[in-house]
Amino acid sequence: MAVMRNFLLWCSDNPTLRNKVPQMSFVQRALKRFMPGEEIDDAITASKEFFNIGIPAVLTRLGEDLQNLSEADEVTNHYLSVIDKIAEENLDIEISLKLTQLGLSLSQEKTFENFDKIAERAEKLNNIVWIDMEGSKYTKKTIEFYKRIKSKRSYIGLCLQSYLFSSHKDLNDLLEVTPNIRLVKGAYNEPHDIALRDKFRVDENYLDLSRKMLEASNKDGNRMVFGTHDLKLIKAIKKEADILNYPQSKLEFHMLYGIKLNAQKQLVEEGHIVRTLISYGKLWYPWYMRRLAERPANVMFVLKNMFSK
Repeated sequence: MAVMRNFLLWCSDNPTLRNKVPQMSFVQRALKRFMPGEEIDDAITASKEFFNIGIPAVLTRLGEDLQNLSEADEVTNHYLSVIDKIAEENLDIEISLKLTQLGLSLSQEKTFENFDKIAERAEKLNNIVWIDMEGSKYTKKTIEFYKRIKSKRSYIGLCLQSYLFSSHKDLNDLLEVTPNIRLVKGAYNEPHDIALRDKFRVDENYLDLSRKMLEASNKDGNRMVFGTHDLKLIKAIKKEADILNYPQSKLEFHMLYGIKLNAQKQLVEEGHIVRTLISYGKLWYPWYMRRLAERPANVMFVLKNMFSK
């Protein structure tokens, strides 16, 4: 399935397909598996439904690599309004965003200004803002950005990817600023010299990083989150927590909307913290193709929808 994965990741970056594929009706039908709709109200409605079964949410508006700073200003204002809406309705919802949505590829200072506005608003309302990790060309910039903003704001978290060779060093460096970390496997098409390709080795690295995160959180009390749907990895993380005397009630897992809902419910019943990551927005194509690349079952789901009414 490596060939299929690489093909889908290539599709995610293809500008022609980005324009044409979202117009296809069968793709729009299949998209419903992974996101409840394109509007913020769709995401909030879905969040409320999850909260009713004991699962709070993280919302993210899809989009990346914006082409001008006026777009970044619009995204900033959007997230400010979302934070206010969450507070007004007293909802247990966090937000997660990509720095290129705020202008990272255009101006680091403007990005810092934009993000700081969002982080300040969230901090005043006791909410957290997560920074998603993007492709490897942004990894170093994103980590340096996080260190800088962390010296000013506390209510922020950062995503790390276990398939990158650099992640162990990055985690060690970040531990100096008592970070909040969400660990994922990684979903971009990265070169062999900087990223693991073999699933076994990616999983092995994920577990090694998880162990280090649990040890650090036991000492400092910072928030460590595991973003995975891999039930074998989740079982291994729970076992490591026992070995380290890490409270099972503090173990936190983030899982995507539409994927393994029964597993999410089971984790909640076992006393763990679970949040479902709900995406929305019109610029969903690259994200959607990366979701398909993660598991062959996702591709089969789309193929079935091609022939359904």
